[in-house]
Amino acid sequence: MNYRVSHVNPVISVDNLRKRFNLEAGFFAQQGRYVHAVNGISFRIGRNETYGLVGESGCGKTTTARLLVRMYEADEGDIFFQGSPGIIDNVRILKDRQLKTYREKVKYIFQDPARSLNPRMTVYEVLTSGARYSGDKKGNARLREEAAALLEEVGMSASDLERRPAEFSGGQRQRISIARGLMMKPNLLICDEVVSALDVSIQGQILNLLLDLRESRKSSGEELSFLFIAHDLKVACYFCDRIGVMYRGELMEEAPAADLWKDHRHPYTELLFSSVAHGEVSLSAIPSKAETTAAALAVHGESGCAFAGRCPYAEERCFKEKPEMKAVGEKHLLRCYKKG
Repeated sequence: MNYRVSHVNPVISVDNLRKRFNLEAGFFAQQGRYVHAVNGISFRIGRNETYGLVGESGCGKTTTARLLVRMYEADEGDIFFQGSPGIIDNVRILKDRQLKTYREKVKYIFQDPARSLNPRMTVYEVLTSGARYSGDKKGNARLREEAAALLEEVGMSASDLERRPAEFSGGQRQRISIARGLMMKPNLLICDEVVSALDVSIQGQILNLLLDLRESRKSSGEELSFLFIAHDLKVACYFCDRIGVMYRGELMEEAPAADLWKDHRHPYTELLFSSVAHGEVSLSAIPSKAETTAAALAVHGESGCAFAGRCPYAEERCFKEKPEMKAVGEKHLLRCYKKG
């Protein structure tokens, strides 16, 4: 049975994506021990859809996002991108000009704008540096006009173009990062923890800005989809259309955001939602032996459920056999023997 939710002409499709890293580094490091950062993950992102990947730090969310833009090269799996109707690119085999064109259509917004914006550049140079080397050559006057319009669209002033990133607050720098990402008119915007470093009041402003940007482009006939990386389920449920809950490189549960909020099934998703009230996931009640067992699954890639070592419902089968992702409702997928 094909467990994945079907999308007609998704903007991007990820199938059985895998990436492992050597556990130890250095010339004398022991070989053959790996961390399976992304372990067979599959999902689709529809056009004008916001898909969230949620989980604790270290679960593989950012690695997955970086595989999509080939900052890392995947070990296995497929990534298919359809930026234009009828044209589907196999991202893993793109080279040179084709890869450059793909990266113009899939833009990455980083968590910390202070580190991702060149402090020596003016805002104008930050926004237009990529466009100057694109296939769509534009004159300086047109570039300045587009940069000014984008800056105003994200809530800043055209007069800010000649200032430098260090002169702005964290929230303003993130707005500049968003404007830079939109400069090439992408089909997909990857937002990697874009609000986690900001004050709560500023978080809401940035999220509402992203929602407004998507709606404004949709109403004008353009397409803009999001891959939203977050560790806060509450924020993800507010912002996203669908959410995939990730643990140790695997998707544990996937559902529309509203359904996940009301009817989350997987024990790990329950743990994440219980942490919302306390501000963090509590590990104090998790036995150290169980946590060690779960860590071993990630390192050695054993066949049992990745969450078995921390799961209060785990039985012998959970440690020996990996559960398949199964449909438990309309557009609701679950990887669990006990809750399915």
